[in-house]
Amino acid sequence: MREENVGDILSKLVIVESPAKAKTIQKYLGKDFQVIASVGHVRDLPKSTLGVDVENHFKPKYINIRGKEALIRELKSAAKESDIIYLATDPDREGEAISWHLANLLSLDMEESNRVTFNEITKSGVKSGMEHPRRIDQSLVDAQQARRILDRIVGYKLSPFLWKKVKSGLSAGRVQSVAVRLIVDRENEIRAFQVEEYWTIDASLFAESGKKPFSAKLQFRAGEKVDIHTAAEADAIAGELQGKAFAVKSVKNGVRKKSPAPPFTTSTLQQDASRKLGFQARRTMKAAQELYEGVDVQGQGAIGLITYMRTDSQRISEEAMSAAEAFIRGRYGDEYLPGSRRIYKSKKGAQDGHEAIRPSVPAITPEEVRSSLTSDQYKLYKLIWERFIASQMANCLLDTVSVDIEAGEYLFKASGYTVRFAGYTVLYEQGTDEEEEKSEMLPPLAAGDPLRVDALAPNQHFTQPPARYTEASLIKTLEENGIGRPSTYAPTISTILARNYVEREGRSIKPTVLGEIITGLMCEQFPSIVDADFTAKMESQLDDVEDGKIDWVSTLDNFYGDFSKALENAEKNMDGTRIKIPDEETDVVCEKCGRNMVVKTGRFGKFLACPGYPECKNTKKIVKETGGVCPLCGGRVLEKKSKSGKVFFGCEKYPECTFTTWDAPVTDQCPDCGSTLFRKKGRGGKIHCLKPGCGYEEGLAAPEKEEAAAVETDDMPPVEKKTPAKKTASKKAPAKKAPAKKPAAKKTAGKSAGGESRES
Repeated sequence: MREENVGDILSKLVIVESPAKAKTIQKYLGKDFQVIASVGHVRDLPKSTLGVDVENHFKPKYINIRGKEALIRELKSAAKESDIIYLATDPDREGEAISWHLANLLSLDMEESNRVTFNEITKSGVKSGMEHPRRIDQSLVDAQQARRILDRIVGYKLSPFLWKKVKSGLSAGRVQSVAVRLIVDRENEIRAFQVEEYWTIDASLFAESGKKPFSAKLQFRAGEKVDIHTAAEADAIAGELQGKAFAVKSVKNGVRKKSPAPPFTTSTLQQDASRKLGFQARRTMKAAQELYEGVDVQGQGAIGLITYMRTDSQRISEEAMSAAEAFIRGRYGDEYLPGSRRIYKSKKGAQDGHEAIRPSVPAITPEEVRSSLTSDQYKLYKLIWERFIASQMANCLLDTVSVDIEAGEYLFKASGYTVRFAGYTVLYEQGTDEEEEKSEMLPPLAAGDPLRVDALAPNQHFTQPPARYTEASLIKTLEENGIGRPSTYAPTISTILARNYVEREGRSIKPTVLGEIITGLMCEQFPSIVDADFTAKMESQLDDVEDGKIDWVSTLDNFYGDFSKALENAEKNMDGTRIKIPDEETDVVCEKCGRNMVVKTGRFGKFLACPGYPECKNTKKIVKETGGVCPLCGGRVLEKKSKSGKVFFGCEKYPECTFTTWDAPVTDQCPDCGSTLFRKKGRGGKIHCLKPGCGYEEGLAAPEKEEAAAVETDDMPPVEKKTPAKKTASKKAPAKKAPAKKPAAKKTAGKSAGGESRES
């Protein structure tokens, strides 16, 4: 920095991470400040080598990131011309580390109070941050550095082992390996599950003055719980109940309170966005990053609409609670405010550096900014805003009724509730992974009232295995077990999907054959790496480093001693061994040689191949039928994937028939022409007919905007390139022409600076 001269107007430089944030902050700071974005990290470990001297206290070798030479020159030039430099990267471990790297790059004094943080990108938030500069927190930097080096060691040491013993291109990671193991273990539970049959008996009953029947379930016989295992037992009990007099034994009335959920943390935001919006975690974080960094709101300019989105704290500022209180009083009235303000406690071990995720200005409703936001931004802001406002509202009160009904020695139970006061539920209700039991309205009933039997129905049921993980339930499990940090969940899931260790089946996630083989190998040779408790303990130690309780070098030293021994033993145990990944056999018969074709994975995803290669080189795309009929030629409509992995639908007779569409076929037929109907892409998309000349459609909804987020990967060294084998001369097959009406891919927005591969 230049030496300060008396009377000079000081030039001030503020360095942030992303251009979007720079634009918003520049608006609040004015022309006296220059705001420049570093676009994430400027220095990192080299990709070509380990970059860590494990024999010399794990000293890292940082280099300037390739491709950022011009930006680094710009930063250095701006710093040289500035009197005061503020480092305003994100308020978490990774942001602290980026500031530390910038300070080293620009030769800044580490003892100088030049670090500022913003929990929210608003005028007051930026002003507050600028008024409280501090020194770079070395403990935060050490914690991030320890994690970075730890993940680099695991990735760069384990991945080559997997290449030698399984196949090239695989990777292993500290958090990703545990996540895959959780999914594999759940799949094994499902396979081992023994289905058991059981029966229930439901009675449909009328009260004396009732016009509609209500249902009651058999619970007890002679005071003992009824367990029915076979149809014969159920029929016998139903026979005994025939002709029995049914009467109300007792009625119990009560009031149940439902309290609102606390404001979002990173984990709960990802879970609720998955359940309610169908967003994948990376899509949620991309939209949240944009809302935090700032969007151009009509009439207000650039403004950050939410507070920092990487947090596991449930703390809310007094200012925010007052703003929520004023809004609730004005919109709903005093009766919708709780008796006292709601204070939510963060879970044990949570980082409390900044608040829960909330609207930065609670008075700005989702509808006010809808026209200024993308579809994803609007939906996520609405979810965050409603959750926060609801968290400060009064309880929902339910009038409950529980009725015991006698029929000889048998006892049935019926229950129901009515809403006395909606409270916070007028605005928001928390999503769950389990289906809630539906409750029905019961007629007025009193003890001794006779009841008329409308029907007795024995119902067969079977016990169900545990459900496969969804993104929401996997994130919840990772958080509950202390695995990873809030911001690592999205890139972890992206990585294990990209590595083909797991795959989606609807909204569920299941392991692939490759994932099960890798997990088995890791459990056998590196049990600690895939042990949830061990991984959680490492996270706890990293938190202790952040708090200044333990030294980061000793933490790595303790880990590396056992890890290097395990790696050495694994090399000995598997000397000369290479694991073959079995192909997944299908029921599709190769039309050239009669063998059952197998699933292979290539550059553009999965395809079918003949197992008789090289004698038979037949391959074909994997066909997924939709049940739809082509509106042009009557052929089957198949689900297909473009080279970039996007799903579209097309006629099986391509290229003779060129029908393709982004719209998904539905089971209903067009009421006008009888052709297959299609639903526009996006939640709530309109259903319409695509048959030329028909024009039928029902409902209206804007199509969903494409999500865009780069797939993040754990640390793994570059795969050694093999010398390509010489190709034999052969005639190239003529390239197929693209279908004339194939829909053009939508443009996707670039990834936000800082991305998702962060930690909080």
